Amino acid sequence: MSAPAPRSRVSVLTALRHAGELTQVEIAATTGLTAGTVSTVVAGLLDDGLVRVRDVVRTGRRARAVTLIGPGGPLVGIHCYLDEARVLLDPGDGRAVIEAQAPLPDGRHAERAVTAARDLLAGLLDAAGVTPEDLLTVAVGVPAPVEVRTGRVGGAGVRDGWGEVVAQPDLIAPGTVIFDNEGNLSALAEARLGAGRGRGTVVQVSLSQGVSGGIVHDGELVHGRTGTAGELGHLTIDPLGPVCSCGNRGCLQVYAGSDAVTGLLTASHGPLSIDEVLDRAVLGDPGCRRVLSDVGRHLGTAMASVCAVLDPDVLVVGGTLSRAGDLLLDPLREVLAERTAVTSGAVVDVVAGELGPAAPARGALLLARDWALADLLAR
Repeated sequence: MSAPAPRSRVSVLTALRHAGELTQVEIAATTGLTAGTVSTVVAGLLDDGLVRVRDVVRTGRRARAVTLIGPGGPLVGIHCYLDEARVLLDPGDGRAVIEAQAPLPDGRHAERAVTAARDLLAGLLDAAGVTPEDLLTVAVGVPAPVEVRTGRVGGAGVRDGWGEVVAQPDLIAPGTVIFDNEGNLSALAEARLGAGRGRGTVVQVSLSQGVSGGIVHDGELVHGRTGTAGELGHLTIDPLGPVCSCGNRGCLQVYAGSDAVTGLLTASHGPLSIDEVLDRAVLGDPGCRRVLSDVGRHLGTAMASVCAVLDPDVLVVGGTLSRAGDLLLDPLREVLAERTAVTSGAVVDVVAGELGPAAPARGALLLARDWALADLLAR
């Protein structure tokens, strides 16, 4: 019997990348391959150490579930945000992913975030007995737009110093280091592992100190022409509104970031942290609840346009403010219903994210795996 064509192998790996685990019957349905071809491909992947197979029961029948375990070497996912650095290490030998994080008192400066990330990574490598030279791929989520064609940070008003870091990837680690916007990586994680799993088109928006987002279609990130597709925080909702850090007026970020929320309450409540706002809202504080409701409506105004253009299957809301739950999501749903319900059943499903603050780092680890697998298949 002749070996299946490489295209069949790629199709099976792609299906597993998107789903993580599928039965062989599900792989055949997803890829359009015959059951025999799927069986042969899976046997080859098993021999190469790329998957593991276990017996399961689905709908009352025995089946073989296939799980993608990676490209056979250590992978790293890093997230550097304004207040935290987080690093995930997959040792690549069947051991569980290990994680470390550290607060960033002044994470707006890239060099401080990089120092923290390098220290965290060194500790994880030492604990796992892995050397930096062993790493297959390191993926880093940064709070700045990354031009996917050039690999450079694009746009004005980005966080201090990230352009220089992206231009010198060995500042992070030796070998293959890739960068993407942290909003994109959060969307990738929620689409493949979290609240958007199994859905065709996923739009994800994160509300934290800033507002970020990403678009995933059929398991793959939508970067657009330059890489800034999904920059939802810079959608204009009021052309006469306050000036944003990007230089435009009335961006969603000006109205829906945590600084905007706490700023609106200073006169009535004094200085509050965003966690205090959320806790008081849950306890019934009318001012805190009102501000979160307003954020939901502002978000609905911006997302109505996105949903009218993309018609996504689900809108996932993550980030710190997603802790508000339906206090935030119900006003968002109301605005979307007002502005997008042109046909029966047209209103997008709105859900809270499931992966919490680890979502961008988990997305970075997925991206690292994708790159390593692509490199393996290209050999």
